[in-house]
Amino acid sequence: MSILAPNSQIMYREIYNKENQLFFNSGGNLNIVKSYGFCFVDKRRGDWKKKIKREFRIHASWPDLSRPAAVEMQPIESSEQLDQILDSAKELSQPVIIDWMASWCRKCIYLKPKLEKLAAEFDTKLKFYYVDVNKVPQTLVKRGNISKMPTIQLWKDGEMKAEVIGGHKAWLVIEEVREMIKNFV
Repeated sequence: MSILAPNSQIMYREIYNKENQLFFNSGGNLNIVKSYGFCFVDKRRGDWKKKIKREFRIHASWPDLSRPAAVEMQPIESSEQLDQILDSAKELSQPVIIDWMASWCRKCIYLKPKLEKLAAEFDTKLKFYYVDVNKVPQTLVKRGNISKMPTIQLWKDGEMKAEVIGGHKAWLVIEEVREMIKNFV
């Protein structure tokens, strides 16, 4: 197992003596692969025994610590709160992304953390919010003209400009949302 020090130039290794050990950190910081190769001792020395040579290849990728990995989306719980958010966004001339979702909707729940990662990419350019349609008055849901979930809408200047209805795979929805954002930002 490896430990990364606070200073990105320093890395400590602690190696366990287990055979065929592989260690992968899916978080993206460190991958250690232990492979076994064979080498022969010099022929002139007369020693023909095989030796196991262990190789460690360390690939470290340092994340950009100046930007957050994900930004938590803020909930919208009433029509008045939506009005306040849209008014402040209009003053800043900043678009707003609203994810209309439900707590029982599996695709909505799966999509939310991916949208929070996308929010980190556009952290300074726009704000991300979500509305749980079961916890808000139906007048708010009607105002958003929501018929299917999850629905991701881009609001600019107090009105809805574009929307993506996320009934398909999450990575496709995220790409469509990214395109929608690039068209209006």
